[in-house]
Amino acid sequence: MSDAGPPQGAKAPSGGSAAASAASVGAHVVLDTNIVLDLFVFDDTAAKPLKAGLERGDWGWVATQAMRDELERVLGYRHICSRLAFYQLQAADVLAGFDRHARIVDAPEKAAVTCSDPDDQKFIDLAVQHKCLLLSKDAAVLTMKKRLAALEVSAQCAIPASSCMLSEP
Repeated sequence: MSDAGPPQGAKAPSGGSAAASAASVGAHVVLDTNIVLDLFVFDDTAAKPLKAGLERGDWGWVATQAMRDELERVLGYRHICSRLAFYQLQAADVLAGFDRHARIVDAPEKAAVTCSDPDDQKFIDLAVQHKCLLLSKDAAVLTMKKRLAALEVSAQCAIPASSCMLSEP
């Protein structure tokens, strides 16, 4: 199930970031689990523009059931449970945020590139299928930026660019 173009009624995001530029081109975005945690658990300042864009409908967040299942599993990890308690959240709150903003699509076929971390492959596969922005702070993903760019995927982190300048060897 592949869609082209921005969600109906979507506006181009404001701002001069690379993420905003990518959104104005395709508007689809794939978020890895750590970015989702930044959005809905840690309320990371660097994730606030993304969260606002999701709220406005600027971004068409696509995900698979496997991605939601991974998030649900991670929310049960002891160190994440302690963060949920600190922020007075429940796992159900985070999953509700996921369900509210993400559009579940069929799992794609394996992409032509392979990630060194098998757990991250599903994010790459989906971003390649949708030719969209992939937000991740995972080094295994970010070191693939050039290979992904050749497949029309922009891989970057949702934190300041100076903090995520990894490149392929």
